[in-house]
Amino acid sequence: MNVKNNRRRRESQEKIEKAFIEQLQHREIGEITVSDLIKLTGLNRSTFYANYIDIFDLADKTREKLEREFSNLFADYDYFNEHSGALKMFTHIRENQIFYKTYFKLCYDDRHLVTVCDPRRAEQEKVSDHLRYHIEFFRNGLNAIIKLWLAGGCKESPEEMADILKQEYRGR
Repeated sequence: MNVKNNRRRRESQEKIEKAFIEQLQHREIGEITVSDLIKLTGLNRSTFYANYIDIFDLADKTREKLEREFSNLFADYDYFNEHSGALKMFTHIRENQIFYKTYFKLCYDDRHLVTVCDPRRAEQEKVSDHLRYHIEFFRNGLNAIIKLWLAGGCKESPEEMADILKQEYRGR
């Protein structure tokens, strides 16, 4: 019986996602086929289609999982008061480069890995519309810095990256 969250189904999904992420490290998403993934995983085509509509559905679900994992990392982080978050973030990125490269490779540039301000939280904390523009500007810049750092192999230390961010953001 193929119950939604049974162990065997989760294991199959994890195998497919792992093979997909592995393929994304050296191929574009449009070049990856279901046949490639079932060969790599040893699973049946029907197992793939029992879990995903197509490769793009797999990409969407993988992206959502990556976003949840990132959000959980900063679930208790107070963006308005805490300064150690940049170091925590850059340390996590360096330790999990494939995770982040995969996220950005999925071509979701209209989405933001770094979610500085949840609209509901902004309403609760009375964030002005002008501050929302600032937050959007900061978020896009931070994502660009992360992508550049990843592309360079994370050569600078997390401490150096946190300092770069602090210098860039000082007085604003």
